[in-house]
This record gives sequence, structure tokens and C-alpha cells, in this order.
Amino acid sequence: MRGIKEFLTEEDGVGVVEMILILVVLIGLVLIFKKQLTNLVNDIFKTITSNAKKVQG
Repeated sequence: MRGIKEFLTEEDGVGVVEMILILVVLIGLVLIFKKQLTNLVNDIFKTITSNAKKVQG
């Protein structure tokens, strides 16, 4: 009986489970908003490229 109580109160694996859940949520958000994120990143790189050309002369 004592072994079961110790097993139930052990919290070593809690951090791992939390990290996995956070990763699952982040991956889900990326999959849901993939198109919007792609457009945003493309716009950012276009802005960087055009501003870099202005700096070069």
C-alpha cells in the first residue's frame, strides 16, 4: 500500500507532461494559423529586403 501512495504523490514526471502539452498547443496553433504566419513572414522579409536595398544605395 505504501508503494502506491508514494507513486501517486511522486511529481517527477509532471514537468515533462507540462512541456509536452505546451508543445502540442504551440504546434496546433502553428498548424491552424499556418497561412497567416507564412504571409506575415514573407511580408517581413520583403520589407527587410527593400530597406536593405535603400541602405546599400
